[in-house]
Amino acid sequence: MESSSRGIEVRGVRRAFGSVLAVEDISLTARPGEITALVGPNGAGKTTLLLMLATLLAPDQGEIRIDGVDPVTRPREVRAHIGWMPDGFGTWDALTVREVLLTICAAYDMRTERARTRTDEVLALLHLGELADRRARVLSRGQKQRLGLARALVHEPSVLLLDEPASGLDPRSRIELRDVLRGLAAEGRTVLVSSHILTELQEVADRAVIVSRGRSIDVQTLEPDGSAATVARWRVSSLDTERLRGWLDDRRVSWRPDLTATEVDVVGEEAAAALLAELVRDDIRITSYAPSQGALEAAYLAATEDRQ
Repeated sequence: MESSSRGIEVRGVRRAFGSVLAVEDISLTARPGEITALVGPNGAGKTTLLLMLATLLAPDQGEIRIDGVDPVTRPREVRAHIGWMPDGFGTWDALTVREVLLTICAAYDMRTERARTRTDEVLALLHLGELADRRARVLSRGQKQRLGLARALVHEPSVLLLDEPASGLDPRSRIELRDVLRGLAAEGRTVLVSSHILTELQEVADRAVIVSRGRSIDVQTLEPDGSAATVARWRVSSLDTERLRGWLDDRRVSWRPDLTATEVDVVGEEAAAALLAELVRDDIRITSYAPSQGALEAAYLAATEDRQ
């Protein structure tokens, strides 16, 4: 089902717990049809922000809109729009996977026939069909993660709030999750994902909002190929390292030694390809050329370099 989401708008949000300031000043926009990554170190305020978006906490100041609706004054309406997957959640251990999803459907007042159909759709989408009649208590960590995502999706929300959705998933399940998220965004849904797995976020996200110490400090637009519009580090090996480094010096390309290789700084995939073409043209004998640090990783490290 296609969504008519208007997205997420956060402006100057602040939230404290007594004397502890969890969120000082975060602003962000997550647009329909896109996956927005929320990244930052532990204690940066990511989970507190997600709890406010999910109507479970109220901000001390600032504004939040979910599909144009204020979660503070109209929380019930907002809950109908959002699919919320926290980083840790309980399950009804005595219920089967299918019963868990049907219970969620009932909570959203879905008609019985539609609830059954939608449950089957989500079970198939997340490869839970073989587990449908197993009780939640026997599921593995990764299977419970998939059930958590299924719970967030079953009522067809227009906005998804996902906190570490890939935690506990095996490599195949992570690839499948990436495809599911891209498909949801293609339907016009708004997807906000908080995760520490930067390499995977770089492959799936359209934009990344970097937060640190309770503040939003940078926004990176990610290219369709997964690269960010920022300086990234590439590792170059040559049969003649000294000649390579002299060549780089002559062209004022920033580099640093890395054991037997050389690391260079380039901006984006196009620049990396152009640099390699020049090296080959000038008969610099290259034996390997690959990114040593993802562009999103580089942006994250640069934005949080003052962290103590």
